[in-house]
Amino acid sequence: MAYSILQKDFYRESGKYLSHFQMLIKCFSPNLHYIYWFRNAQKHPKSSLTGKIYRLILRHYQIKYGFQIYAETEIGEGFYLGHWGALVINPKAKIGKNCNIAQGVTIAQANRGKNEGVPVIGNEVWIGPNAVIVGNITIGNNVLIAPNAYVNTDVPDNSIALGNPAVITQKMNATEGYINNKV
Repeated sequence: MAYSILQKDFYRESGKYLSHFQMLIKCFSPNLHYIYWFRNAQKHPKSSLTGKIYRLILRHYQIKYGFQIYAETEIGEGFYLGHWGALVINPKAKIGKNCNIAQGVTIAQANRGKNEGVPVIGNEVWIGPNAVIVGNITIGNNVLIAPNAYVNTDVPDNSIALGNPAVITQKMNATEGYINNKV
């Protein structure tokens, strides 16, 4: 059976593929509620009437929940928001599949310097509370960004980034136990 990207996002929370009705019931959780409107806004062109309506609804929930994630942001399936509240992702950033992002995270553009641009984040990346990822950098696959880390350099696959500025340590099972119910 082919599952929608929205079903794959909700699977990350429960470990079960849900019907549309079951997903609506789960929308009492602010993080899943936001993902529901985010994915629906992504399905429709910005210029269409439906796209405009979905983006207006999404904007309402951006303000209500504190998630600043725009429909234009490329985020792979299995997206998981651990908690709700203050979260900023630049709309030009790219995020892979099975990624977890906690509260207080900023994924931002650098406007000058050698890393001018936005981050590209790989698959199976866990980003802890209040972490900052900034600039034209690449975060590899299977990477754990520790809480409060400041990352402004590339992070290779199978690594942990810890501290401010981040110190990178190789670890083969970096996200083991942190990313569950992968799709």
